[in-house]
Amino acid sequence: MSVMVRTLDVLCVGHASYDHVFSVDHHPGPDEKLFAGGMIGCGGGPAANAAVTVARLGHRAGFMGYLGEDLHGALHVEELLNEKVDTTAIIRGDQPTPVSVILVKPDGTRSVTTFKGSSPSTSAQGAVKKRAPRVILMDGHEPDLSMAMMDGAAVTVLDAGSLHHGTEALMRRVDYLVCSEKFATSIVGRGEPEDALRTLGEVAPTVVITLGERGLLWQHEGMKGRLSAFTIRARDTTGAGDAFHGAFAAGLVRGLSWPDLLLFASAAGAACCEVLGARPGLPGDALIARILQKESPLFSLG
Repeated sequence: MSVMVRTLDVLCVGHASYDHVFSVDHHPGPDEKLFAGGMIGCGGGPAANAAVTVARLGHRAGFMGYLGEDLHGALHVEELLNEKVDTTAIIRGDQPTPVSVILVKPDGTRSVTTFKGSSPSTSAQGAVKKRAPRVILMDGHEPDLSMAMMDGAAVTVLDAGSLHHGTEALMRRVDYLVCSEKFATSIVGRGEPEDALRTLGEVAPTVVITLGERGLLWQHEGMKGRLSAFTIRARDTTGAGDAFHGAFAAGLVRGLSWPDLLLFASAAGAACCEVLGARPGLPGDALIARILQKESPLFSLG
């Protein structure tokens, strides 16, 4: 009888892009031209950023998704390799690498414009099935790849940032549905996240709804509650959700208790907001520990 060897702690499946991030005084109006006060270029995308977060937290991370055979794709692959993220499941092709232009204001709010090419093939799925990751984290942007990989995962997590075909197809099949307020309220068609929590609690065993600076709502093992947010001075909120989801997956690997898991992931998201650019802000354990030492957000039941 053969024994399954899990060579990855977390496999992140979904979107990767290359981000061009500009610091601006305000978001431009019609026909307005702006000069940026700063600029960085770096890899991005929810699943790719989550994989980097997992790796920075000292776990074996892999990314599965598409990057083009172009300059942006090459730069992103190099970044992932430097971060010690397993890249063997990356699908390369002639379609251009998705590119995002992100304008960040001094208060940390941002606007994002993304060009995304055609969907990739699923030719890489067999090689990664043999790796049998302990946790698979999906962002919904590659639903076919995600479906193909789910049987080999001990635990499944969906990062549902918005309601679209991929997130809708996957949300009923995962162990942990970790979603944005935008996704949650789109499901119920009204603006109360508490209503969405009740509805989504009938869909997935565990639900977390992130509310930005208002913290989060959760339902787990027959209980529900709320966690307030950490107090920070945000420089750029881009990537906060990616850091949250990556740390959440890493916390599952570590076997953290439910309250500690939510605190750990929330601290990761908060730490990311203090740095310009999603990829540079993705934290390791030291930065998360610093956030956790600053204060103890309110964890409540009911």
